[in-house]
Amino acid sequence: MLGGLETILWFLVALIFLVTIHEFGHFYVARRCGVRVLRFSVGFGKPLFSWYDKTGTQYTIAPIPLGGYVKMLDEREGEVKPEDLPYAFTQQSVGKRFAIVAAGPLANFILAVLLFWVLLIPGTADFIPMVGEVEEGSIAAAAGLEQGQEIVAVDGEPTPTRQAVSRALIERLGETGVMSFTVKYPNSDLVYTSRAPIKDWLKGAEEPDVLAGIGLSLQPPPVVVGQILEDSPAEQAGFATGDRVLAVNGQPVDTWTEWVDYISARPGENIQVLVDRGGEQANLLVTPRPETEGGKTVGKIGVGGQWPEDWIRRYEYSIPGAFVEAANETWETSVFVLDSVKKLIVGEISTKNLSGPITIAKVAGSSADAGWMSFVSFLALLSVSLGVFNLLPIPVLDGGHLAYFLVEAVKGSPVSERAQMIGYQVGLFVVVGIMLLALYNDVLRLG
Repeated sequence: MLGGLETILWFLVALIFLVTIHEFGHFYVARRCGVRVLRFSVGFGKPLFSWYDKTGTQYTIAPIPLGGYVKMLDEREGEVKPEDLPYAFTQQSVGKRFAIVAAGPLANFILAVLLFWVLLIPGTADFIPMVGEVEEGSIAAAAGLEQGQEIVAVDGEPTPTRQAVSRALIERLGETGVMSFTVKYPNSDLVYTSRAPIKDWLKGAEEPDVLAGIGLSLQPPPVVVGQILEDSPAEQAGFATGDRVLAVNGQPVDTWTEWVDYISARPGENIQVLVDRGGEQANLLVTPRPETEGGKTVGKIGVGGQWPEDWIRRYEYSIPGAFVEAANETWETSVFVLDSVKKLIVGEISTKNLSGPITIAKVAGSSADAGWMSFVSFLALLSVSLGVFNLLPIPVLDGGHLAYFLVEAVKGSPVSERAQMIGYQVGLFVVVGIMLLALYNDVLRLG
């Protein structure tokens, strides 16, 4: 597990990287549009380091790493010499100004596509969503779901993996209407769709568990033996790679955690293990070797687990195919984030689900702890969120400026400075309010 300092470090790495990409979008398009960039700053406050390029642009690194900015030549921020007016942001056409402002969020979306692309090139794999236990009187029970069925689709949206099922369910949070499930019986071509009513489903729930919310648990994959250590109790007992553990001492084993816990709690004891080997059952007798772990004696037999192939759905992509899928993933994630914002505004999702810097830092640390692929996935999701948030039509955000430009394009003249100032003050109030609420939620979660 990562410590507090490492968690903060990974949070800063993620934030600085995403902010730099965002601001570079503004910077690059401004330069291409002929606007003079005075300063490119990563962070706020008095610069710690700064340097200039041959065009006179100052690059700075400031001590408050909670954002950044690109300062352009602008008549609203000071006097501009007549000969420099062609290079001022305010002197550009509406189209150029729109492109410069939109380039920041666009850069975040492009980054997300590239990050998802990196993750998809090696291919992906996830467990097939098989129905486990169904709670009596639940939405799943009303829909007629039965143990062992595969969930093929939710509300007509294909759900080839467990992650897809969770995502499809999350999209229905806070809603009223009908939820449909398309299921397939195992070893059969029979597919049917059933429905169940929902009303304000999990509305107001904090950190909602969507599977529990419909009264369903997905069936855990069977315990399959993978690597077997040489001269280990498992090797001596005759275990083979691919064995499926069915029961220990007559007690059924459903998950790898149950299997490990049972073995760990019985160092030095003889344990009868029933396994399935190629369709035939075999009884093995194994004695866990006592080992000291964390000051406690536990049992070990020297086996690792492996994913059962018939429970896994794998996807392989060509390099161009992975890019197309990455673009589609970015689009779907953007739509999902935007829909979540809408539900927060109308009250279909509790504001308690808003997360601030503390929660984001913890997620950054845990994802880094889980490996580089997990951290890259976190960066991609955060980059999409940053892009969508900045496009919201709130005056202090990029989306607010874009809204002003659209009005200007329609009416043929800029929005009045007074209207812009009022909008800025209202927008600042809204953004600060959201940030304080998110921080408040973070503090409550620490309790």
